[in-house]
Amino acid sequence: MKKKELQEYIIKPLPELEKEIAGLYEKMHGLRLNVATGKVKSLKEFKHTKKAIAQILTIITARKKTEEK
Repeated sequence: MKKKELQEYIIKPLPELEKEIAGLYEKMHGLRLNVATGKVKSLKEFKHTKKAIAQILTIITARKKTEEK
């Protein structure tokens, strides 16, 4: 994920981020199926999707902690 995309995620509201996470999990499921069947030759997209999920979850967690204070 590029810095510009990360900046956009930081600005988005929580419900929108949660929808984005759901979409990325669906994409990850599809990628897993494609890897299992041998349709995907490069695992870069799989790696990038996992990284994007982790980054968005970090943003969500940080925002929830700041709201609690």
